[in-house]
Amino acid sequence: MNPSCNLFLVGPTGAGKTSIGRQLAIRYRLPFVDLDQEIERRSGVPVNTIFEIEGEAGFRRREQAALEEYSHHQGIVLASGAGAVLDPGNRKHLAERGYVAWLQVSVPAQLQRLAQDTTRPLLADPDRQRKLETMAATRTALYEEIADLIIPHLGEHEGLSAATKRCVALIDQHWNRQAA
Repeated sequence: MNPSCNLFLVGPTGAGKTSIGRQLAIRYRLPFVDLDQEIERRSGVPVNTIFEIEGEAGFRRREQAALEEYSHHQGIVLASGAGAVLDPGNRKHLAERGYVAWLQVSVPAQLQRLAQDTTRPLLADPDRQRKLETMAATRTALYEEIADLIIPHLGEHEGLSAATKRCVALIDQHWNRQAA
């Protein structure tokens, strides 16, 4: 158990970190930060433009700086980017500075949820299923390494409201929330 005033959400693309995170922030009366949206706000351009100009390495540098800053905040719900766990420093910050909930999602559910999404640069691959499977093979152990709580297959057979309620029930059972 990792007592903390922060709740950090990790998980694959399409797991619901942003949608569920917003609802959790309301439930726990905490500010919500979506790391990718914060990077876009700071840079003034969408994530895919950052990837086009600076490549993935440039985006990861921005992500690392934003996570370093926001993980120091006290009393937030933070939705990390799906690939934030690739950096050992990011994993350390997430694990040490917050209670980490891993939102799981299967590749078939990701494919369904992201079918119309053209904004995620790492999914600009003709074989999206293979790409998602490759990312899962690389990242699953990293999510598991830092997770204080695993929320299995959130929202795969339920709507946002039901998924949020299930998430809240699990978090309430396990999160030792310390005041900021």
